[in-house]
Amino acid sequence: MNYHRYFAADRGPVETCVVGTGGFGRSFLAQGLRVPLMRCRVAVDREAEVAARALASVGIDPARIHVCTTPEEAQAAFAAGDFVAAGDLATVLGLAIEVVVEATGHPEAGARHARLTLEAGKHLAVVSKELDSVVGPGLARMAAARGVVATPVDGDQPSLLIGLVTWAQILGFEIVAAGKSSEYDFVFDAATDELTSNGRAIAAPGMAAHFTIGTRPAAEIVAARAEVAAMLPQRAVPDLCELLIVGNATGFLPDRPELHAPIARISEVPDLLAGRHEGGLLAGEQRIDVFHCLRAPHEPSFAGGVFVVVRCTDRATWDMLAEKGHVVSRSGATAMLYLPRHLLGVEAATTILEAALLGASSGGIDPRPHLDLVARATQPLPAGGVLAMGGHHHTIEGTSAELVPGAPLTPEAPAPFYLAANRTLVRPVAAGQLITMADIAVEEGSELLALRRLQDSAFFGPAHTAPAHS
Repeated sequence: MNYHRYFAADRGPVETCVVGTGGFGRSFLAQGLRVPLMRCRVAVDREAEVAARALASVGIDPARIHVCTTPEEAQAAFAAGDFVAAGDLATVLGLAIEVVVEATGHPEAGARHARLTLEAGKHLAVVSKELDSVVGPGLARMAAARGVVATPVDGDQPSLLIGLVTWAQILGFEIVAAGKSSEYDFVFDAATDELTSNGRAIAAPGMAAHFTIGTRPAAEIVAARAEVAAMLPQRAVPDLCELLIVGNATGFLPDRPELHAPIARISEVPDLLAGRHEGGLLAGEQRIDVFHCLRAPHEPSFAGGVFVVVRCTDRATWDMLAEKGHVVSRSGATAMLYLPRHLLGVEAATTILEAALLGASSGGIDPRPHLDLVARATQPLPAGGVLAMGGHHHTIEGTSAELVPGAPLTPEAPAPFYLAANRTLVRPVAAGQLITMADIAVEEGSELLALRRLQDSAFFGPAHTAPAHS
């Protein structure tokens, strides 16, 4: 596909606004200075000064950055061709921007930003997977009703994986599994017998015996590696959250609620994430999963990239492709096709252009709430405790995450993970129990709950709206 033809447009650049100037937002601002068909002159953060510093950090002349507290100030700066920094999205929505990029990572704030954006008739690019995991299909439907688009964003794995899955489907591949590598590799140094992940190193003297799969069964090698690496985290909430978005877009489902998440060499993925009858781990077809990339220090990373495992339906063709270096399983039954990258805001412009120039989403054509991300208590949680969301991965202490079939929010239904986040427990939850809607206090003014009620009504019928504890 020739991208110049795909995005051909006899018009000026697409004007955008980014809300949240952390890692993704800042990289979007930096690349926005270089994308011919797009500009990002408006940045919003919790404080306008934070947004202003982000703009300055990517090389913009501070004299051209205006801290604006009113729509009138924002309009004057924008009309002068300068850059706008604001502390509230409402301050800038009257500007001639076409796409708002929501990248705060905070579900409740993101819900407000999404509502304001769609009510203003702007396209919405949803970087905040926490928001998307609770109300993504509902936002897509709300946007369509207003003649605009709500979409996940290229640069993050959900959109990239949806693209890879649909590319494979267009070409007629039989997809056995689809997924991504985890954010952090498992790097084994045979010289020191250490295993390192996300900056943490542990002694792993048994890993040398399990570093390659050889002829061993998939379940055996996966269990052995998991045991050696037991001191390192092997499930991450963001991985499940991102795969939920893919599942809602494609209808693909997890093989089990917590995923298999094997520690695997790149070359082993089509062996491990294949059907059990093919020697793999999976009980069914079209499964979503993640793997932890196991490699030596000198070997390349999968870089949090995305993959599909496809069935090799013509042996002669795949023998030829294997000779050319493609990753084919030991049995020759399956192969992995992959993109070893996700470039965050650096490559988000393709989604922005798709929305503004083509009126299309880079996500699903008709996303539906097939899945919910929910929280299970890993320790007793007392009434009155707060399910505080924190850390780089936006986790909740004392809980783990699972993927379950999507359902309306009745009182006894599991609470979506990021709707439960930062809420107070109104009754104790025993270790091992899912946290339900009846367990948490959600204020009636919650924007996220309001959007979820609209989504439940749209997809499950108007009778399915959850009451809130106040």
